[in-house]
Amino acid sequence: MLRFKSRAGCVRELEGAAENKVREPKREQSSPITGLTGGKQIQSLDSPLETFVVCADGVCGFFRTPQQRHTDKGENMSTGRFRSGGRDQCRLHIVTWNVATAEPPEDVTTLLQLDVQPPADLYVIGLQEVNATPVRFISDLLVEDAWSHVFMDTLAPRGFVKVTSMRMQGLLLLVFAKQFHLPFIRNIQTTYTRTGFFGYWGNKGGVTVRFSFYGHMVCFLNCHLAAHVNYALQRVDEIEYILETQDFDLSDTPNVRDHKVVFWFGDLNFRIADHGLHFLRSSINSGRLNLLWNKDQLTMMKKKEAFLQEFEEGPLNFKPTYKFDRNGETYDTSGKKRKPAWTDRILWRIKPKTPPSEEDDEKASTSTDDGLDEYPLLVTQDKYTSDMSYGVSDHKPVIATFSLEVRKCFDTPLVHVSPLGVWSADQEALLNYTIQEDFMSSTWDWVGLYKVGFKSAFDYETFVWVREEELPETNEVIQRSVDKDEIPLLGGHYVLGYYSTNMQSIIGLSANFQILESKRAVMEDLVPENINALN
Repeated sequence: MLRFKSRAGCVRELEGAAENKVREPKREQSSPITGLTGGKQIQSLDSPLETFVVCADGVCGFFRTPQQRHTDKGENMSTGRFRSGGRDQCRLHIVTWNVATAEPPEDVTTLLQLDVQPPADLYVIGLQEVNATPVRFISDLLVEDAWSHVFMDTLAPRGFVKVTSMRMQGLLLLVFAKQFHLPFIRNIQTTYTRTGFFGYWGNKGGVTVRFSFYGHMVCFLNCHLAAHVNYALQRVDEIEYILETQDFDLSDTPNVRDHKVVFWFGDLNFRIADHGLHFLRSSINSGRLNLLWNKDQLTMMKKKEAFLQEFEEGPLNFKPTYKFDRNGETYDTSGKKRKPAWTDRILWRIKPKTPPSEEDDEKASTSTDDGLDEYPLLVTQDKYTSDMSYGVSDHKPVIATFSLEVRKCFDTPLVHVSPLGVWSADQEALLNYTIQEDFMSSTWDWVGLYKVGFKSAFDYETFVWVREEELPETNEVIQRSVDKDEIPLLGGHYVLGYYSTNMQSIIGLSANFQILESKRAVMEDLVPENINALN
């Protein structure tokens, strides 16, 4: 018997994957969870798949991920041959901002440069020092934090959907994508590393999101490193530790530096060495920023550390972004009079080309196959700047935009999903889905009904489980029904999305379609204000 659930809430327990295969446990309604216990995984009460992670030694972060993961190391779910002969250009917009526990501003339009052409395809936002007092942090686990809300509320009406997020105390990493990219963002994984107080506290460290984008593995790392001018070496040790210890499930990209491209950003806390306060401020006020570059600690460390030399950064042609009096553009006038510094940075790294072996050279010279482009993902930085107009923090946000030339490994969604016939709340509705390419599907997958302009995969109006009895065959057309009581009475424009629990993403989207206003709504002259009591 089919079961449906509206956004009012559904809780179920996810059991782990057995070795080399996916377990298909019975679907059961779990009881509400009222407390936090060390080392346990806790599900939220408003979606089938949200999982919170609570460390044994205290709350340290959460994942919006199901517990089931792809654990078969021998299978790579992103290995398609190139089907698109040319390259497609995608624009990436990255923001890093230490918000110093402040509440978000009402308007982030300038920060996101929403009116700039051509528009962005991906937004990646890394925040540091988000308010993480114990009471506030626990409340943010149960509902979205204020910063996530302001970005979702701003981006969703423009067709951007939150792909995933990662939180570790004050560190927050958000990823948004244009809706049409969602079926091609797969294998999403998140992780974190604590470096504060000898690795026991998460006020410092790094949070990471990685995923396959049209078959190319990309990684985003948001860091907050040790403070103060005398700790430059400790900052280097911390980022090296983060890069070496963070690991992931897929065999071809087990570590951060195995990804095709890595974007590293955050409050890296590197200062300007040697120069006095008067020289720093006079150089900044006169626009002679180049006089300060050689004493920038990150620039100096890159000359000494080979692993840092692999990361590229644009020129520092914007004023140092720390430390300011709040609500203004004046550098610190407090008693401490902190020296200005480029603490907030955005860098990137292209995976170095591995030199071919002699055997590979011989094969290449005798092969008649043109083969695949060794570097099908090209990165160009278009802008690197700060935005001085935001004053809620003692840091100014830093922005970088990139053009990504992508030669797609695939351009067909794994699942085709579509509505059948007329949809309205006056009758049961039907939908079809078809698996177009083999992937690790599960009876935990589901098809959600989303209002156009939805904010995330969990921002559904209702959802229906996929067929429970058996996993589908490729190209098999499967039909499901949606109870009329779960369909919005007032109708509107909607889209269907197939969510894969193993890939942790929407891997199939229907075209936009219209749900008709129900006869009941017309007869009773229902309006949006009182619809919730009836639907």
